[in-house]
Amino acid sequence: MTVSRRTFITRHVSCACHLALAASAMPLVARRAWAAESLGTMVAKEDFATLQKISDGVWALVSTPLTGNRTTLSNGGIIAGRDGVLAIEGFQTPEGARWLADKAKELTGRWPTHVALTHYHSDHANGVGAYFADGHHPVVRATARTRDLALERNTTPPDPSRAPAVNGAVLLAADAPTTLDLGGRVVRLIPRGGHTESDVSIELDDPSIVFCGDLVWNNMFPNFVDTVPTQMISSVRALKRAKNTIYVSGHGPLAQPADIDRYLAMHEEVEKLARKSHAAGISAVDAAKTFVLPESVGPWGLSNPANTVVFHQRALEAWYKELKA
Repeated sequence: MTVSRRTFITRHVSCACHLALAASAMPLVARRAWAAESLGTMVAKEDFATLQKISDGVWALVSTPLTGNRTTLSNGGIIAGRDGVLAIEGFQTPEGARWLADKAKELTGRWPTHVALTHYHSDHANGVGAYFADGHHPVVRATARTRDLALERNTTPPDPSRAPAVNGAVLLAADAPTTLDLGGRVVRLIPRGGHTESDVSIELDDPSIVFCGDLVWNNMFPNFVDTVPTQMISSVRALKRAKNTIYVSGHGPLAQPADIDRYLAMHEEVEKLARKSHAAGISAVDAAKTFVLPESVGPWGLSNPANTVVFHQRALEAWYKELKA
């Protein structure tokens, strides 16, 4: 039986499936622009990702999954100090994590000594076991909820090394920042929420860099499958800084302050429609068909109603759930 794209994405709600439909909805020219866009110095490039140096000792992995290569899917990165190297995210496949670990060794002379997971979704956590290859034993850091959900819900693709890596994670406080001193460089791992029950941002103050996880999607309409919208918006506002900052989004190109403002404006448009339609008794399905972003917000990767109205519907359903509660 042939399954339509809309049916596929309705039944399969992970960020990986969200990105799969995005690849079909985004024009080729936009995909190429995403892959080429850079706020840093390109140090490595593959079909599935680029690695960009954004400061001394800091590199951002920008996944380019719209080519169809699912090795990484999410963004991530490397932060290095004198005494340790932090790898950010486990990615969709062990091959993605292994690629980042190998690049860390090439660039810093050390295999990652620490690994941080921003949340449990498979495209950020499935491949984490690869960091333990060849006898290495990095410290994995995640919240207790991220650990539990990664074990309960992430069952594919199978990787026998994932469960021990996640089970052995050093747990982050759920209500206060955790500091990690890599030697001359202090990283803050800050618990937040909104995209999932248990999100973590990974932040540097000097230089001013924020690894946002999926709290921020740049140039792409986000996946609302686990989202509590008011928490999401509150968390994104808390990420904003007064000084110039590079934001490593969970998906899409690297972001600057103006991109965060535009992202919040997009959320405000969704909220406006959700509140109005919910109060009028209009279903999320029907309201989603009317959703159009104003030109002032700018283009977003998922803007073709024929392919992406289901994403707008999911966003409205998340709002309706919260408004009903």
